[in-house]
Amino acid sequence: MKEFITNFANQWDDTEAEVFTPDCAFHDLEEWSSLVGLAILNMIVKKYGVKVAPEELKAAVTIEDVYNLVQSKL
Repeated sequence: MKEFITNFANQWDDTEAEVFTPDCAFHDLEEWSSLVGLAILNMIVKKYGVKVAPEELKAAVTIEDVYNLVQSKL
């Protein structure tokens, strides 16, 4: 989970790394945008070799939700 959070946090430019915890509601962050969402989806494909649909990312509330989604596809 720690590595996933680091990879997730690296997709953001202006948000401090310590904000990113398993229970972080990332959609509520000021920097959230569709471009960040696309960067996260791309990171998941490159780092974990699985595809997450944009709708699945949108439905996730926390970083832990995204992590669990990725794990379920491995």
